[in-house]
Amino acid sequence: MKRIFFLSAVLLLVATACQKNTTSSSGNIERRVDSVMTLMTLDEKVGQLTLFTSDIDVTGPTIRENYREDIRAGRVGAVFNAFGADYTRKLQELAVKETRLHIPLIFGYDVIHGHRTIFPIPLGEAASWDLTAMEQSARIAADEASAQGLHWTYAPMCDVSRDPRWGRMAEGAGEDTYLGALIAAARVKGFQGNGIGELNAVMACVKHFAAYGASQAGRDYHTTDMSDRVLREVYLPPYKAAVDAGAATVMTSFNELNGIPATGNKYLMTDILRKEWNFQGFVVTDYTSIMEMIPHGIAEDTASAAMLSLEAGVDMDMQAGFYNSALTRLVKEGKLKEALVNEAVRRVLRKKFELGLFDDPYRFCNAEREKATIMKPEFLAASRDMARKSIVLLKNDKNVLPLSKNTKTIAVIGPLADAKKEMIGSWSAAGEGARAVSLLEGIKAATPPATKIIYARGCNINDDTTTYFAQALQAARQADVVVMALGEAALMTGEAASRASLNLPGVQQQLLEEIYKTGKPIAVVLMNGRPLTINWMTTSNVSILETWFLGTQAGHAIADVLFGDYNPAGKLPVTFPRSVGQIPIFYSMKNTGRPMDPDNKYTSKYLDEKNTPLFPFGFGLSYTTFDYGNVALSKHDITMQDNITVTCKVKNTGKREGEEIVQLYVRDLVGSVTRPVKELKGFRKVMLQPGETKDVAFTLSQQDLSFYRRDMSFGTEPGKYIVFVGPNAETTNQATFTLR
Repeated sequence: MKRIFFLSAVLLLVATACQKNTTSSSGNIERRVDSVMTLMTLDEKVGQLTLFTSDIDVTGPTIRENYREDIRAGRVGAVFNAFGADYTRKLQELAVKETRLHIPLIFGYDVIHGHRTIFPIPLGEAASWDLTAMEQSARIAADEASAQGLHWTYAPMCDVSRDPRWGRMAEGAGEDTYLGALIAAARVKGFQGNGIGELNAVMACVKHFAAYGASQAGRDYHTTDMSDRVLREVYLPPYKAAVDAGAATVMTSFNELNGIPATGNKYLMTDILRKEWNFQGFVVTDYTSIMEMIPHGIAEDTASAAMLSLEAGVDMDMQAGFYNSALTRLVKEGKLKEALVNEAVRRVLRKKFELGLFDDPYRFCNAEREKATIMKPEFLAASRDMARKSIVLLKNDKNVLPLSKNTKTIAVIGPLADAKKEMIGSWSAAGEGARAVSLLEGIKAATPPATKIIYARGCNINDDTTTYFAQALQAARQADVVVMALGEAALMTGEAASRASLNLPGVQQQLLEEIYKTGKPIAVVLMNGRPLTINWMTTSNVSILETWFLGTQAGHAIADVLFGDYNPAGKLPVTFPRSVGQIPIFYSMKNTGRPMDPDNKYTSKYLDEKNTPLFPFGFGLSYTTFDYGNVALSKHDITMQDNITVTCKVKNTGKREGEEIVQLYVRDLVGSVTRPVKELKGFRKVMLQPGETKDVAFTLSQQDLSFYRRDMSFGTEPGKYIVFVGPNAETTNQATFTLR
C-alpha cells in the first residue's frame, strides 16, 4: 500500500508541474523545475545528463536494446540521431510511459546545412555574404527538422579556421572573425526563430567551444595552443555572437587548449562562458570527448574524467556514458558535490520546460505536419536561390561565361558532372543524394532541345585511372564549349577529412590538361569544401566557377549561373593559397619587423613561392564590372566619442545588372600591441544597373576600433588609422583619419 501511495503522489506532483503553459515566465519555469527536482533520485538526476545515440541503417533510425533499457530505467535524458515523427514518438513513449518520473527526452541531430532540403555547405553559404538568406536557410532547416520530431541541432559551427587542410572548414564561415560573428548570430536566429518552444524552432548548439579551427597542422582532433590575446581577438567573438543571439546550448570541442582539453576546461566553460558571457543554457560534450580526456593524458580513469568535466561546467555527456557510470559513486564517496549535479540537471530540465515537452511530450511528433513540411516547393526554391548566391566567379578568361543557350554542342566532362549524391556535401543530415539535381541534369534542363549535350566522366574523383580519358577527349573535340566538373568527393571534407595536399585529387588535373590541349573553350566548375591549390588553372585560358557543394538544387543553381540567368556575386570567405607551404595564410596577418622586399633577401618571404595568395579573402568577379571612386570621410580627426562616416562611389561600368559586395577594412597603424594589416569592419551588398552609380556609406564607431590593449583591457587608443573600401581584402583604395 505504501508503494502504491508513493507512486500516486509522484504522478500527481509531476502532473501538477506540467500543467502550465510553455510560455510561462522564467520564475514559473524555475518553480516547475524545483517541483521535478524534489522527486528525483541521484541516479535519475545523472540520467538527465546522459545523451546516447540512435543508429541509422538502410531502413532508417533504430535504437539499441541496451539503450531502450537505459531509457526505461531513467538513465537517459536525450537521444541524438533519432528523427521522424513516428520514430521519435515511440522513443518518447518509452520515457514518458515506462519510467518512474515520466520525464520526456530531448531529440538532437546534426542539422548543419539543411535537414531534408539541403542548402550549400556553410562555407559556401558564407560566400554569399547574405545574412538574411543564411538566416532563412537555417529557418527552413528548423522547420523541417522540428516536423520530424527534432528539438535540437548541433549547429552553428562558429570555429574560425585559417588552415584549409582541416576538413571541418567546410562546416564553418571561413577565416574572418567579423564575418563569422555575424553569420553565427544569423544562423542562431534562424534555427530558434521566434523562440524555443515554437513548433517550427529547434535549439541551436554553438560549437566547438573553443578554438577547434586552429588545430595544429590542420589535423582533426589535434592540439590548439595560442595566447589569450589571440583567443579573445580572433577565435572567441563568433561564439559570443551566437550566445548573445540567444543560443540555447553550447558544445565542447575535441581539442585541448593550452594544455587543458576543452571538455575539462573550467576557464572556457565557467569563467568565460557562464561568468563573463552570462550563458544560461546547458553545455554538451562532443561525441565521447569526456572519454577522450584519458588518451589526452589529463584523466587517468572514467571517474576522474567525469569529475573533471562536470566541475569544469559541462552538463551533458554525449555517448561516453561516463557520467552514468561515475557521478553517483563520486557523490556518495564525497568526492563530488551533489550541488554541481543539481545545477547541471536544472539547466537541462529548464530547456525541456521551455520546449513545452512536459506539457505535451509529443508536440513535435506530428506525422501530418511532417508530410506537409518536408521539401516543400518554396523550400526547394530557397535552396536554389541560396546556392546561386554562394557561387564565386574566380576567373573568366575571354568571357567564356556566361554560355549561350543556343550553343550547338556542349561537352560536360568530369567525375562530378553526374554525381548526384556528391552535390549535398558532407554533414548533409537526412538529405537524400538521390533527390539532388546533378550538374548534368541542371544543364540539360536549362538548354533547349536543339542543344546537344555530350557527357563523359573522364576519370574518377580520387584514383589514378585514366581509362576514361579517351571518351572525354572525343566528347571535347565534338563540342563548341566544354564544362568540366572537378573537385573533391563530399566526404573528402568534413570531420576526419584533413588533407596534406590541396591539389585536385586523383588524375583530375591531368584530365584537365589533356582536354585543354583540344583548344576548346573551357569553363571549370569546382566542387569542394575548402580552398584548393589550382595554380595551373589560373595561368591557363579557362574560366573558373567555385561552387562548393551546393545542396539539393545544385545542378539548377550552377546552370543558372553558367547560362547567365543569374549574375554571380559571391565573394570568398577564405583565402586561397598558392601552395600548402603558405598555410596558414589569411588577409588579416600582422606585419613583421622585416616586411617582404623582393630585392632584399633578408626580409620575410619564401625562396620558392610568393607571399601573396592565389585569390584573396573577399575576392569574386561578376559578368559585369565595377569601378570604385575615392574614399571620403566625414571627419579626418575624431575623438573617442565620435563616429565617422566612410563613403565611396561604386559604379557599374559593364553591360549587365550586377550585385557587388562592397567591403570596408581598417588598419590601426601604431598600437600598444601590434595590429593586423587589415581588419574587415563592414560590407554592403549593392545592386547596380549598367552605368548606375551609388554612394555606399559605412559608419565606424568606437567599438569598431577597439581591441585588447597591452594590459588586456578592451578599448581604443589614440593614433592614425587607414580605411580601405574595395572589392576584396587586397584593395588599396584608402583614406586616413586620426583618433585623438
